[in-house]
Amino acid sequence: MNDRPSYDEQTQQKLREAFPQFPLSTFRGQLRMIVPAAELMPTMRRLKDEFGFDMLVDITCVDYLHYRGAKDRFGLVYLLANTQENQRLTVRVFLNEPELTVPSVYPLWKAADWLEREVWDMFGIRFAGHPDHRRILLPEEFTAHPLRKDYPLQGRGERHNFPVLTRPES
Repeated sequence: MNDRPSYDEQTQQKLREAFPQFPLSTFRGQLRMIVPAAELMPTMRRLKDEFGFDMLVDITCVDYLHYRGAKDRFGLVYLLANTQENQRLTVRVFLNEPELTVPSVYPLWKAADWLEREVWDMFGIRFAGHPDHRRILLPEEFTAHPLRKDYPLQGRGERHNFPVLTRPES
């Protein structure tokens, strides 16, 4: 693995000065920052406007249920890139039930449209203000979120509730 940093020391120092209240760390050449859910939108706006993180690469989620030493249930992960300076930043937001809602970053990056829908579909994290909060991978009638660690491996019988599609109908 390439351990060359995806950021420069000057950017790291500027982020520390701009966000002294948020933990900032590095791991294998990647810069990471933890942001509380309540501070997500203003922080992301500053990262885009002031620090040039103009590209939302991905949004995903980690379910820490049964993870040794975990203090939070879900870790929402945003991967950002500054395409002008070839820098990357990982922003993490930790969430716990029952409050699994964060503001949508769709107003900042249109790429969030399908990325947020996928996280909603698979993990049940809601994005307040998202313009089209429908399922993207599963049918609307599906009531569970299958990438949660408490979802049974054999499912809950959902497949039997949906009609069988034959080849000519598909």
